Amino acid sequence: MFKPSQFIRSFKYALRGLYIVWREEQSFRIQSLAAIIVLILAFLLKIPSWQVIVLILISIFILVLEILNSILERLVDAMRPRISIFVEVIKDMMAAAVLLSSLAALIIGIIIFAPYIKNLFL
Repeated sequence: MFKPSQFIRSFKYALRGLYIVWREEQSFRIQSLAAIIVLILAFLLKIPSWQVIVLILISIFILVLEILNSILERLVDAMRPRISIFVEVIKDMMAAAVLLSSLAALIIGIIIFAPYIKNLFL
């Protein structure tokens, strides 16, 4: 059965987690700022809503991946004494996943924005 108090408590935990990642992870703050800039530009350039939806989905995907990267780093650090030979490799692989996703987001952003920016200069 749905309990409003339990729902509110879960929501508070999620907001606390978001606050922690915002406060402690520079990459998350940078990616958040990039997402905000992208969305502001999308509205200023009057990009069609379906392309804005794509930009929002990509931005959220990157932010979620940043959070997962932070979680994995902390988890691996907690187990460091037991699996020390794998810690650096695991962290590097997760960072590579974030990097590849960010590059894909950049390419998609360029593809979406290029015609609108080109029209500004013609």
